[in-house]
Amino acid sequence: MSSQVEAEIRQIPDAVDRQLREVGPVYREIGQRLARQNLNVAISNARGTSDHAATYLKYLFEIEAGIPVASIGPSVVSVYGAKLKLKDQLCVTLSQSGASRDLILLQQAASAAGATTLAIVNDVSSPVAEAAELLAPIHAGPEIAVAATKTYVCSLVAIASIVAAMEDNSPLLAAIDQLPAVLGEALDQDWSRAVDALAQARSTFTLSRGPGMTVASEAALKLKETCGMHAEAYSAAEVRHGPIALAKPKFCALVFSSRDNGRDSILGADKMLRASGATVLRCGADGAAELPFAAPAHPLLDPISQAVSFYTCIGKVARARGLDADRPNNLSKVTVTV
Repeated sequence: MSSQVEAEIRQIPDAVDRQLREVGPVYREIGQRLARQNLNVAISNARGTSDHAATYLKYLFEIEAGIPVASIGPSVVSVYGAKLKLKDQLCVTLSQSGASRDLILLQQAASAAGATTLAIVNDVSSPVAEAAELLAPIHAGPEIAVAATKTYVCSLVAIASIVAAMEDNSPLLAAIDQLPAVLGEALDQDWSRAVDALAQARSTFTLSRGPGMTVASEAALKLKETCGMHAEAYSAAEVRHGPIALAKPKFCALVFSSRDNGRDSILGADKMLRASGATVLRCGADGAAELPFAAPAHPLLDPISQAVSFYTCIGKVARARGLDADRPNNLSKVTVTV
C-alpha cells in the first residue's frame, strides 16, 4: 500500500502544470520587477526543506544574475535582536506554511531596514504571505504528509521562473514550460538499485555541487526523516576535506551529477568514493550512471527532475527498514521555531 507522501509525489507533474498555467505570469512579473531594482545583494529566510530550496535560489541568483545571496539564520533577529542593514536590497522568505515566528520576525526586520520582501509560500493567507511586498504563491495545493515534497518541487519551479524572467533567459523559460512532461518521466525512472542499497546502508552521503546541492541536501533530509537513516549532504569539493574518511563498506553514497561546469568535480569525488569500498550510485545523463535521469531541456533544471526521481524511493526504503514514511519520529507538519 502506498503512503500519503507517495501519493503526493505522484501529484507533482500535475501540480507543476497547474502552477505554471495559473501563477507562472506572476513569477515573470516579479522577475521583471527585480531586474529593474539594481540589486547588489539578497538574503534568504527559511528552515528545513524550504532552506534547501533557498540553496537553489542562491546558486541561480549568483550564477545567472551575479547577485550574492546569504542564508541568514532567523535567530539573529528572533533571538539576538540584530539590526540588519538591507536598505534597497532583497529578503526572500521561503516556507510551506508561512507561520513560523522566527521567519515572520526576520521578514519584518528586513522590511523595517528598507529591503524589498519576497515571499515564496504555499499558504497565501499566512502571516509571511500577507506581510510580503511581493508574493510568489507556490500553488502546490494541499500537502498533508509531514515530509514536504510537492511544495519543495514547486518552490524550485517558482525560483527558476523568477530568475529566468529577471535575466530574460528565453531558453530557460522555454525549458520551464516543458517541465510537467519531464517530471512525468522522472516519476517513471527505475531507481530500484537505490532502494536496495539504501535499505541496507548504515550511513549515506549525498553529493553534488552548485545548483545540485539543493537536491543533495533535500535527499539527506528525507532519508533522515522518512527512513530513519543517518545521511549527510556534501559538496563534491568539501567531501574531500575530511568527510571522505568515513566512507567504507556498508556505507552508501548517492551522487547527483550535473551537466554544468561542476560535472568534473562531481565525477572526481565519485571516483574517490568508489575506491573507498563504499556503495556508490550516481544519477546522471551519461550511460555510466546507475540511476536513470529524465533530462530537462536546460541543465539548471536538472535538480528538479533528480529530486522527483529520488522521491520515488523514500516510501519503499522506509518500508524496507520497517518504518512508515507518513509517521516520522518526533515530527509534525508545521514546525514553529523561535
